[in-house]
Amino acid sequence: MGRTFGLNAVDWEQRTDFDRLRAERLTRAKEQLAASELGSLLCFDMSNVRYLTSTHIGTWAIDKLVRFAVLPQGGEPTLWDFGSAARHHELYCPWLEGRAPAGISTLRGALPPATGQAQDVAKKVATLLREHGLADEPVGVDVVEPVVWRALEAEGLTLVDGQQVMQEARVIKTQDEIVLLDTACMMADAAYEELYRQLRPGLSENQAVGIVAKALYDLGSEHVEGVNAISGERCNPHPHVYSDRILRPGDPAYFDITHAYLGYRTCYYRTFAVGYASPALVDAYKYCRELLDKAIAIVRPGVTTGEIASLWPRAEEFGFPNEEAAFALQYGHGIGLTVWEKPIVSRLVSLDHPEPLEEGMSLALETFWPAKDGWSAARIEEQLIVTKTGCEIITRFPAEELPVSGRHYYTAGGQVPGTRELQSHLNASSNGAAPRLPVADHIA
Repeated sequence: MGRTFGLNAVDWEQRTDFDRLRAERLTRAKEQLAASELGSLLCFDMSNVRYLTSTHIGTWAIDKLVRFAVLPQGGEPTLWDFGSAARHHELYCPWLEGRAPAGISTLRGALPPATGQAQDVAKKVATLLREHGLADEPVGVDVVEPVVWRALEAEGLTLVDGQQVMQEARVIKTQDEIVLLDTACMMADAAYEELYRQLRPGLSENQAVGIVAKALYDLGSEHVEGVNAISGERCNPHPHVYSDRILRPGDPAYFDITHAYLGYRTCYYRTFAVGYASPALVDAYKYCRELLDKAIAIVRPGVTTGEIASLWPRAEEFGFPNEEAAFALQYGHGIGLTVWEKPIVSRLVSLDHPEPLEEGMSLALETFWPAKDGWSAARIEEQLIVTKTGCEIITRFPAEELPVSGRHYYTAGGQVPGTRELQSHLNASSNGAAPRLPVADHIA
């Protein structure tokens, strides 16, 4: 914990032990499978496939459900992979011991049903399970195309939900997973530093996304999954997607960096004021930080997700009709090879279905609060690892108070204050509207 290294492997220092990472991840999956009523796991989800087999063929394949792996009770995983990737694994993945033949699914229906590709997938899986004497046992599946599901049933296999077994396997992070998560956050720290240096009036949200993405890829990011860039009046309500809006002096701007280093993700919000901050934004930020700090303060093994969620305000208290409408604004989630894993922390589900925290869990806690001006808002998030006695925060870009970015403004009277009303002239009334002059005064 708290150790990050350079991004290279070296012979003179013990860093991430990838052999141990592969072995411990697979062991956790085997243990969860053994404790279940399933005979095997069939995974199409790229993150689950990576967890079981320690293989990766590029982010282009994430949404295609094209590669698949089977983990049988008491056996080792077999991976069917995309074309020449199978040959690559034979050459460079000795831990698979040749269990990585070529084989593809239907490319989300792009291959016509007449090709029989779904039936080919089913035959490959059924044949392997018969060899292990497991064809009559339930097969846990994570995500699957309907046509493949039907083909597997036609082979006589009984399919059930396998997602919970994989979620339970992945919920506790190994020593090396924690190092990789910490390293991913270190890279996002650096991206925020570069963004802070360049954030100024005239920059657009999409340019800010480009700044972050370049910083991360230059450092060696495997995949910049998304950069949420939200500014000005777009801050409330939160649209969850960036635009080409141009930043202006006094704007609120918040960002979420989600990227992967060797598969391990970040989810990491920060809020800035551009040039200077309005009192309304300062107040919103303080309360947003208070909500987050209250949650972080109680994180330790045994505390439940319901106890954390109970510290956060009800949806109606910040302008939403119910918890479903406000979902993911006051929020917590596990994070590892995917951005949202177990455990989930939300008033929508956690109060009635609490889950206890355990040592080794990786969490991201995030809060939101709208400002009283009706359009600006603050958003903050920290990633942390649950320890024996509490937690350790692994996101380090300063966020205790609202950061103000951009060049400081100066007038003949000195530096313009960092906190000031957006409407700085004397034609603003107490409620923010321009006053009407009496007709006589106007004529005079």
